[in-house]
Amino acid sequence: MTNLPFEGLRVVEFTHMVMGPTCGMVLADLGAEVIKVEPPTGDNTRRLLGAGAGFYPLFNRNKKSLVLDLQTPEGKEAVLKLIATADVVSENFKPETMKKLGLDYQSLKTLNPRLIHVSHKGFLPGPYDHRTALDEVVQMMGGLAYMTGRPGDPLRAGSSVNDIMGGLFGAIGVMAALSAREKTGVGSEVQSALFENNIFLVAQHMMQFAVTGKPAAPMPERISPWGIYDVFRVKDGGQIFLAVVSDTQWAIFCEALALTDLKTDERLHTNNGRVRAREWLIPQLRARLAGHSAAGLAAVFERHGLPFAPITQPHELLDDPHLLATGGLAPITLTDGERAGQTAQTVLLPLALDGERLGVRRNPPRLGEHSAELLAELGYSDEDAARLSQTVAKAA
Repeated sequence: MTNLPFEGLRVVEFTHMVMGPTCGMVLADLGAEVIKVEPPTGDNTRRLLGAGAGFYPLFNRNKKSLVLDLQTPEGKEAVLKLIATADVVSENFKPETMKKLGLDYQSLKTLNPRLIHVSHKGFLPGPYDHRTALDEVVQMMGGLAYMTGRPGDPLRAGSSVNDIMGGLFGAIGVMAALSAREKTGVGSEVQSALFENNIFLVAQHMMQFAVTGKPAAPMPERISPWGIYDVFRVKDGGQIFLAVVSDTQWAIFCEALALTDLKTDERLHTNNGRVRAREWLIPQLRARLAGHSAAGLAAVFERHGLPFAPITQPHELLDDPHLLATGGLAPITLTDGERAGQTAQTVLLPLALDGERLGVRRNPPRLGEHSAELLAELGYSDEDAARLSQTVAKAA
């Protein structure tokens, strides 16, 4: 895609893990030049194992990597020269860390009054802001783990939802600040936080209590607003999610599966009636649908325009026909780990502009890949640039 919205925008980021890098990825996908400043040993996210192995390659595409040791006067001088050319600084380190380095907003706005500074933290300023937060921490204290798990068994969501959404809100804040700068000519400070993001995610359950006076039950025990809205175990151990959320859909469902007696049962004519009947209705449906295959039910539901979903594992989505047909996946070259140099499919932002997806212009950068060109642009000689950006290998 040409003429991306943020072409010409320069972002300097001091980020690691997921939240900060997500903000930078969004801005980079939209065309910004995002410069990831890394220490000589590199972002530790490059070396994560297990559930963290995908963090670096997913959230750092379309960026440049510059290695500087900010603990040295020379490295600090170089990064301040870079920030003087930037529109946005993004960071997700502890406030005292950035202040000690002179990279907090109060210090930088005197250097560059047009600068927009976005911080990604555990908590917005307040009684909790001294705590160290992780996605799982705020899911537990913010009600999301309670809502996801069974009663007495809190369970974190199966994705880094607060980190990712916190980065998205950071990017939204940057966009708002850029719009304001067009009017005022000066930059501003943006703050995004894991805890507050999590509270936004559970706000519907908080409002449910305000409306009904009753605490929300965990999702496995909730009173569904829909009569049929469940996972059904079917033939050969298969599973499928089926939903019937309107009276019209109920009639279609009954006709499609020859459930004439249920269609004519007056207790089931309305959605609220089916909700009240769930205690005896759902066991009946489980028994009647048990002889069908998941594929057969999927075909029936698709043919009649009814909501359904196969139970899919994430890796299976790499072969999803819809994602493949619509350009939702794109190839990148891995830069770290045992598969460095190999090609993998990455997931693009879930939006299109004028019918086009925002693609991959740059692979996730190798450590210090763009140091020489960026430092040369700032006026450093080849020898000085090589010395400033010297990398240090760190064992995995």
